[in-house]
Amino acid sequence: MLTITTEAAQVIGAIVASSPIPQGGVKISAKPVNDTESRLELSIVEGPTASDAVIEEEGTKVFLEETVSDYLEDKVLDAQMDEGQVRFTIQDQGPEQPLA
Repeated sequence: MLTITTEAAQVIGAIVASSPIPQGGVKISAKPVNDTESRLELSIVEGPTASDAVIEEEGTKVFLEETVSDYLEDKVLDAQMDEGQVRFTIQDQGPEQPLA
């Protein structure tokens, strides 16, 4: 399942709280670019559809469209602030560390 960093959860929470839908969440979906490529798109929505996967982190809700859920299975969503702008990144999860 997609992992959401603390920074991303805080940024998403602030964005959603200041939106017209403060009780909603962020939906990640695929937007076709051409016949063979798509790009990920984030939008603020009231709630998930029946086929969306739901991830909650620190009270923040992220809804994954069914078509992107498998792709994001082993990814990490992070966010950085840069001169007042938010930049989201998706990275591969690092190797799991053995428990001591």
